[in-house]
Amino acid sequence: EAFEGARGAYRELGDAAGLARVCHHIGRLQRSLGDLAEALGELRQALFVRPKPRGCIFCAAKRSAADRRNHVVARGRTVFAILNLYPYNNGHLMVAPYRHVGRFEALSDAEWLEMLRLGRTLMGRLRARLRPHGFNIGTNLGKIAGAGIPGHLHLHVVPRWNGDTNFMPILG
Repeated sequence: EAFEGARGAYRELGDAAGLARVCHHIGRLQRSLGDLAEALGELRQALFVRPKPRGCIFCAAKRSAADRRNHVVARGRTVFAILNLYPYNNGHLMVAPYRHVGRFEALSDAEWLEMLRLGRTLMGRLRARLRPHGFNIGTNLGKIAGAGIPGHLHLHVVPRWNGDTNFMPILG
């Protein structure tokens, strides 16, 4: 309705009153678009935004037998892999030790080696299924470095494609 009013007033721009009507209808249109954006934001919140879980998601997932519900995609002897609920890209995985440890130097050699091996295995599966053009592999150690869960070290495995857009290329 506001759009039709603005379009009709635009046709009558020949005088100052016509310009005033255009401005009036443009204002109504902006308010309508603002209302629509607010409604879409509320819908997005209701459908897609989950409250962040309290506690360590890795420790919760390692204790649960409900791998599918917890997005666990692989388990090893000392580490496991989980899909990221807030992914940088499709297929974004995290490989974490079962132990709640936040520093590399606290990992055992067996945990570190198995993290790398499981990450490599999952990269092969992602490459076969998603056909990415590359990968970002890394970890954020400490809150200041961007770790969302600073107390439980984890290795990110992020598939990348030509033309994908997010902040990872800037950080890489």
